[in-house]
Amino acid sequence: MKKNLLFLAFALISLTVSAQHTTPAAKIQQQQIVVSAPLHFGYFSFDKVFHTMPGYAIAKHNMDELREKYDAETKRVETEFNAKYEEFLDGQRTYAKTILEKRQAELRELMEKNIAFKAEATRLLQQAENDAYAPLKAKINEEAKKIGKQKGFAFIINTDNNAAPYLNEEMGEDITALLEETLK
Repeated sequence: MKKNLLFLAFALISLTVSAQHTTPAAKIQQQQIVVSAPLHFGYFSFDKVFHTMPGYAIAKHNMDELREKYDAETKRVETEFNAKYEEFLDGQRTYAKTILEKRQAELRELMEKNIAFKAEATRLLQQAENDAYAPLKAKINEEAKKIGKQKGFAFIINTDNNAAPYLNEEMGEDITALLEETLK
């Protein structure tokens, strides 16, 4: 009998202790409900801001001059190749076999050099453009970051290339004009 009473006492104590540790269903629901603040963001057209920067006109002018120099050299090389090719075609019937093969090899080599020059010129122009525009792009990104921090934006979206077909204007703010003004 004593054992039964002790068992019953331990059972009651453990039930009361576990009952105190359980939380009511209402408390669990309250903990699960999280109220989030409305998200606020900024957006702008990178290209529009980029093309209105004062440094853009200078960099574009320098790139245009460099491109013209490469184009002139490419045209000169093509003209030289065409002249040699026409000369080869005119005299091809009169050349001895070894001279014909030598001229063909020269033309092939010249053509390969021209193709290599065009490829290298394209690569160098792309690199020069990246180098010329990189400081301007970095400046835009830095200024956008400052504006984002000042206005408490969660993020800023670049709207170019139809990246964001819809933006809720109640939640977002167009900062294109502000960026253009601060970067002048």
